[in-house]
Amino acid sequence: MRVLQLIDSLHPGGAERVAVNIANALASKVEASYLCATREEGMLKESIDTQVNYLFLNKQKTVDIKAIKKLSAFIKSENINIIHAHGTSFFLATVIKTLNKRVNIVWHDHFGNRATTSKTNQLILKQCSKSFSRIFCVNENLVAWSKLNLKCRLVSFMPNFVIEHTIEGKTQLKGKEGKRIICLANLRPDKDHLNAIEAFEALLKTNPEWTLHCVGKTFDDTYSKTILEKVKALGLSKNVFFYGSIVDVPYTLSQSNIGILSSVSEGLPMALLEYGLSVLPVVVTNVGECGKVILDGELGVLVPSKNSVLLAKAIQYYIDDPQLAVEKGKAFNTHVLKLYSSKEVIDTLITNYNITLEAQ
Repeated sequence: MRVLQLIDSLHPGGAERVAVNIANALASKVEASYLCATREEGMLKESIDTQVNYLFLNKQKTVDIKAIKKLSAFIKSENINIIHAHGTSFFLATVIKTLNKRVNIVWHDHFGNRATTSKTNQLILKQCSKSFSRIFCVNENLVAWSKLNLKCRLVSFMPNFVIEHTIEGKTQLKGKEGKRIICLANLRPDKDHLNAIEAFEALLKTNPEWTLHCVGKTFDDTYSKTILEKVKALGLSKNVFFYGSIVDVPYTLSQSNIGILSSVSEGLPMALLEYGLSVLPVVVTNVGECGKVILDGELGVLVPSKNSVLLAKAIQYYIDDPQLAVEKGKAFNTHVLKLYSSKEVIDTLITNYNITLEAQ
């Protein structure tokens, strides 16, 4: 079994972390494990295991003949028999299959709000899905959507998983130790940082020593500019901090006290699992698989999306009872290690790969 993970970039993000984690975990379990970044490299390149064979295409446009030829030749020369395509890389994978009939495409859908994508994108995905051997989805809603709308018979849920990292810690969080709230999410509209900032503004009135730390890629777009301008307009520049993309996530989380996600949509957020791995008490919005991950509030606090008042109250709940926060963090950590460790997920993945190859 020779498997290639196909991903658009290696900038820190949920889908990107999953692709790297799978490639690394497979390296010692299959004949050969590969990872190909199509458009851009990024900080996660440092996290790729030395046993993983790496390729960068530097694709410049949707149909880039040079990149297509390069990947097709690589697939043939390395005798790769499975392309595990993450997110939007399904289109390139489909093109490659037309040139390499024997290769199998496994598509991995990480986008929690798939049903809201444009009709054109859905039509393209539907046509490409005729070439998929299997689809993995990060939540049950996506499974149902794929079964209803796509042309692939094998569709199943595949949870994300976390692994321990050994990357040297460099990021130093600002603010007072023991009073830090962290939001690990790239600045995208579906992450709804405005919700988190409004909740924090309310908290700050009675908890002036606490700080909010936003860790994730900042884009040169309207949404990112709106968030940064909102912080300035509210006079929160000395209380809310932005760090951009980082790779030393565990080290950064070890300096934090409460982990939050204020999203309006999610798949199964890697950030939530990483909070658990770092023994943080969590407050998350009830979107995607978040509720299931924290057992509908048993292992953390679950709040409705777009409700900064309830988000603030949930965070205050932990601030008021530090011992409870510690207990919740420990319980969540035990749960994540038991159900979202690499061994169980990867063993199931390899079984599904084998089923795919046997059905060829």
